[in-house]
Amino acid sequence: MKTALSIAGSDCSGGAGIQADIKTMTMNGVYAMSAVTALTAQNTTGVSAISEVSPEFLKNQLDMIFGDICPGAVKIGMVSSAELIAAIAERLTFHKAKNIVVDPVMVATSGSRLLRDDAVSALVRELLPLAAVTTPNIPEAEILSGMTIRTPKDMEYAAKKIAEENSCAVLLKGGHSLCDADDVLCANGTLKWFSGKRIDNPNTHGTGCTLSSAIAANLAKNFSLEESVERAKDYISGALAAMLDLGKGSGPMNHAFVLNGKFAEEKN
Repeated sequence: MKTALSIAGSDCSGGAGIQADIKTMTMNGVYAMSAVTALTAQNTTGVSAISEVSPEFLKNQLDMIFGDICPGAVKIGMVSSAELIAAIAERLTFHKAKNIVVDPVMVATSGSRLLRDDAVSALVRELLPLAAVTTPNIPEAEILSGMTIRTPKDMEYAAKKIAEENSCAVLLKGGHSLCDADDVLCANGTLKWFSGKRIDNPNTHGTGCTLSSAIAANLAKNFSLEESVERAKDYISGALAAMLDLGKGSGPMNHAFVLNGKFAEEKN
C-alpha cells in the first residue's frame, strides 16, 4: 500500500487540518500518517485558540515517521511560525522527502488568520523550493506574488510568477468570485486550466486541506501531477456534492461520500 504524510495543524471539529487530511488520504487509497504542528480550538464558526508544538517535538515526529514508514508523498498545511517551518524544511531535506505538496494556509475559511507575518517569508524561503507543487487560493497567491488578482489573466500571470520565483509548480485555485471552481496549473513554464463543477454548497470548511491532500495521495500512487490534480478535483467535487450540513458556520464536506463497505453501514 502506498503511503502519504500530512504535516499540519489539528482541527478539533474534524473538517480541516490533520483530520481532513487523514480522511482524504484514506479515501484516496493510501495509508495516511500525520505530524502535528499545532492544536487548534476551532469549529465551523472560527478559531478561538492555537497552541503550537515545539520545533524539537515536530522534528521528533518526522524522524520517527521517516525512520520507519517512509511516505511516498508529503502534504504540508498549517505551519504558523518561522521556527516550525525551518524545522520541517531541515528534516524533509535530511530525509530526502519526495512529492511535497505545500498548501500555504494563511487564512481559515471563517476568515481567522492562521499564519504569522514572520512565517510568510520563511515559507517562501524554505518550503516552496522543496515543493513539487504549491496550492494557493487567490488571497494567498496575492501575498506570494505581491500583485492584485482580478481576472483569469491575472491568475495566469501570478501562477507563473510564483512558479518562476520559487522553482516549483503552482496550482492557483479559483473561487472568491473569480473563476469559481476553475484552477490554473503552472508547471515547467506551461499553463493548464482545470475546469471544475460549480456546486452551490455553502459548507466549504477544509476544501483547501482536502484538495492538497488528495493531490499528495495521488502523487504517492505515481500519478502525474496533472493526473493528480484532475483526480483530486473530481474527489472534492463529489465531497461537496454530497451536501453534508453540519455546524452553525461554514461546515465540513462529506469526505466519506464514496465509503460503502459493510463497516460503514448504519443500523436499520
